[in-house]
Amino acid sequence: MIPFRLQLNPIARKRWARFRALRRAWFSAIALVALFLISLCAELICNRDPLAVRYNEHWYFPIFRFHPEDRFTGNGRMTRPDYKRIAADPAFQANTHNRMFFAPIAFGPNEIIRSESIPVPAGISVLFTPLGHSGAIQIDTAGVIRRNLGAEAFFPSMGAPLEGQALSDHWVLPPPFQEAIAARLRNEEAPALALTLTQARNTQRQARVSLSTFQPRSAPPNGIRITFDEILPDAAAQEIRLDNVLNPVLPEPDLWLKCPAPTRALLLDTARKNLTETPESVDIEIGPTRYRVAFRKPEIRWPYPPVANHWLGIDNAGRDVLARLLYGLRISLSFGLILVGVAMFIGIFVGAIQGYYGGRIDLAGQRFIEIWSALPFLYIMILLGAVYGRGFILLLVCYGLFNWIGISYYLRAEFLRLRHQPFVDAARVMGLKDRVIMFRHILPNALVPVITFFPFSLVGAIGSLAALDYLGFGLPPPTPSWGELLQQAQQFRWAWWLILYPSLALFIVMLLGIFIGEGVRQAYDPHRRSHWE
Repeated sequence: MIPFRLQLNPIARKRWARFRALRRAWFSAIALVALFLISLCAELICNRDPLAVRYNEHWYFPIFRFHPEDRFTGNGRMTRPDYKRIAADPAFQANTHNRMFFAPIAFGPNEIIRSESIPVPAGISVLFTPLGHSGAIQIDTAGVIRRNLGAEAFFPSMGAPLEGQALSDHWVLPPPFQEAIAARLRNEEAPALALTLTQARNTQRQARVSLSTFQPRSAPPNGIRITFDEILPDAAAQEIRLDNVLNPVLPEPDLWLKCPAPTRALLLDTARKNLTETPESVDIEIGPTRYRVAFRKPEIRWPYPPVANHWLGIDNAGRDVLARLLYGLRISLSFGLILVGVAMFIGIFVGAIQGYYGGRIDLAGQRFIEIWSALPFLYIMILLGAVYGRGFILLLVCYGLFNWIGISYYLRAEFLRLRHQPFVDAARVMGLKDRVIMFRHILPNALVPVITFFPFSLVGAIGSLAALDYLGFGLPPPTPSWGELLQQAQQFRWAWWLILYPSLALFIVMLLGIFIGEGVRQAYDPHRRSHWE
């Protein structure tokens, strides 16, 4: 029996040789196929369950078959076992022959990482937050200060007490502020007021002043109380990192060096207590500035940056980013291949019918396509998702209903061009049926646009899925998705690993697809050596 062997015609062999000669396209195709094959084996690379378990002289393979918890613990529970907890159980370790063989990355795409398994950085952080000065004064009906309530920091020192000085000599009083004071002095109802004043002799210094709500009294007041609050710069807070022996992480910040020796001793003593007790804050003074010093012990919060065993970090739900990227790669490529295959099939069928028969069938088909393409895809996607729920199949159906239109135009043009060729007339004379002529004789000669557009359509499908997941209209959670990781990156912009790695993965896959598409287009170009003269 002669084994089956794929035979290519000379033109196809020539095009294949051209494609392989384009090294960038050829290596891109190998890389993309390799990535897809690796993603298909994701369970062997990233998995929360062990690949194999040896327990009481028996072998079990959880990756292929479900085994209840009772089989390994004897507790009567038929639920899914927590293999990592069982592996750490002394009862399991009592038998030296018991073994669990986990995947290289022992975390699944939807597994929540235990915070106690993450190594916590040593030491403690000391956060210095400047405290603005606060004070109040009481002025009489003439705007003269009659009583000082700790507001010396807001008035330039002139060697004289504040009492008896006019407020307008030190601060610029805007009309709204003057009117609010006058209304209170007239014993009229007035709401609370807060605004910013500028110092008269130093326009760079400002203060926040406030007046409380005023209700009419039996007699007009003989004075008004004004509260001052210092305005601090936004970036005034500073953080100092201390290690386990309470030494500042080098280089030492200037603020730490400016601390007087007694103040530094107080901070170190408080930090030493906070290493084992509940953190508390203290107030200190460094020069003319008061600070509130808070002590923060390192804690595990999601998302978390890359650490040992989690090389690409952890997302906002405590899941391993590498595992979600790998499973997301499989979903993206599978979605793209299936979608493009379905779209190509529908587009070829519709384009072939229109191009082969022409006339009224072609005219009616074109009008239908124009109306169909005018429908708002995103609105239909949202509507169907609200009715039937989001899912992989629904996305394929929605995209497949619209993604075939472009390729149908090219197939229609090819069939219109080829239907009057001599080999088609010969097939009709021989009495072959229309479907045989269309799909056995004309279609093989009209596949050039299908093959050349396939890589670009695949790239577009992958990008569309990522965009829909980013917008929240794609795959339902907790399905691993690159777009969902990018959506997390928008919420946690400081989490650079959620921005870098999904973007890099999406960029690499789409770039490989574009390189392959360019190589296919050049391989099918019949005028590779043509030039303008």
